[in-house]
Amino acid sequence: MLVRLADGTAIVYDSRETAPLAATKDMYGGNETLKARGALSIGVPGEILGLYEAWRQHGKLSWKSLVTPSAKLARAFRISPYLRMQMEATRAGILGNAGIRAVYAPNGDILKLNDVCRNVALAKTLEAVAVGGPDAFYRGPVADQLVKDVREAGGIMTREDLEKYQVKVRRPLSESVMGLTVLSMPPPSAGGAGLMLVLNILAQYGISGISGSLGIHRLIESFKHYMAVKMNLGDPDFVEVGEVVSDMLSPKFAAELKRTIYDNMTFSPKHYGGRWNILQDHGTSHLSIVDRERNAVSMTSTVNSYFGSLILSPGTGVLLNNEMDDFSMPANTSADSPPPAPNNFVAPLKRPLSSMCPTIVLKDGKLKAAVGASGGSMIPAGTIEVLLNHFAKNMDPLSSVMAPRVYHQLIPNVVQYENWTTVTGDRFLLDATTRADLLKKGHVLKPLAGGTISQLVVHNVESGGDLTAVSDPRKGGVPAGY
Repeated sequence: MLVRLADGTAIVYDSRETAPLAATKDMYGGNETLKARGALSIGVPGEILGLYEAWRQHGKLSWKSLVTPSAKLARAFRISPYLRMQMEATRAGILGNAGIRAVYAPNGDILKLNDVCRNVALAKTLEAVAVGGPDAFYRGPVADQLVKDVREAGGIMTREDLEKYQVKVRRPLSESVMGLTVLSMPPPSAGGAGLMLVLNILAQYGISGISGSLGIHRLIESFKHYMAVKMNLGDPDFVEVGEVVSDMLSPKFAAELKRTIYDNMTFSPKHYGGRWNILQDHGTSHLSIVDRERNAVSMTSTVNSYFGSLILSPGTGVLLNNEMDDFSMPANTSADSPPPAPNNFVAPLKRPLSSMCPTIVLKDGKLKAAVGASGGSMIPAGTIEVLLNHFAKNMDPLSSVMAPRVYHQLIPNVVQYENWTTVTGDRFLLDATTRADLLKKGHVLKPLAGGTISQLVVHNVESGGDLTAVSDPRKGGVPAGY
């Protein structure tokens, strides 16, 4: 969570899940499936403590009044089109776990659109948290029940893991680029540094140089450089990443990378210099908030994949994450496959590398925007494209979010471009001229029915200081105000 206060203070509350104390880098024995789903994929949850810490330092309303609505929602909510899509995509996993099945398929099959879903156990857990604060979750009966359910499922989380969980308060990354001051997430997220790196590369071309299909080609090439550097990062409490971050924020380093970008062609992954195998993270949810005093919050959270580990704690109602899948794992490699990144190997209490990049934009010290996205390893690309659309291409906030997006993960060496109709009927498609131009430059194109979901709030300083908020229609959301 990135918080920027009206007095100029900027703080990151890192409440990402951590590896249990019993975790080791060899705990999966080379079995990727154990890391991806199931009880051994569960990291120690941190979001409740992170939210509480931010409230403790800056909150004005009572903690109980903030948590109680979530408890009420857990008791009864309707299945939205987007949730129904996620449920259908995860049908086998939902039906395969008694805890999830009891909530999302209580009658033997997954609930349908507009059906009422009830998670009474989660409501009771949140009611306890509303009254007792985070101690009600990390200590006492709820903690005991959560640990019991995890261990009965085959996990290794303990009561000590919950009691030892700590929120890390960090300084955000800050970079001046294109006349703006951009604040974003530091490691163990790779997203913030990646955002800075790509913006610095593109700034070398000037505003006119990032328009049209040539601008998209340069954007894609910049994404590929980011992905090559990304796996050198890791949890700064465990590995030294200062030099890597300094490079990613350096205009000089960006200029060196720009010299390897050719406007008439693209290259194989080796051209971009990546040493390590690219790890893909998943999922996430994002919100951007600006209040009447122009304090801003940009917050990305996640249980990782759809329905996390595919295990729901029956006694607490908590859907358990599969954040351990975001760690790298020692593995045998071949000449055609780069080795896994040691900086991201599992260690007790360590946070895995992520792509989150909650971002706040300033100009002349004044708030200009809060922005971010969900969508796993595609998050930096989605966030960057929205930022460029509004601040470099002068598109209005809605058009900035609605514009079709492109993504590149370096490996496989494929440009993924939006080509889909969302669950609410909106159509997103990269135009044919741009696709043809990219093909001429040697890019391999692949249509994508999905991608990132962005949330943007713009502070219109020059026109009276009002706010324009856009909740990405790709997920069927709408902005809310008061």
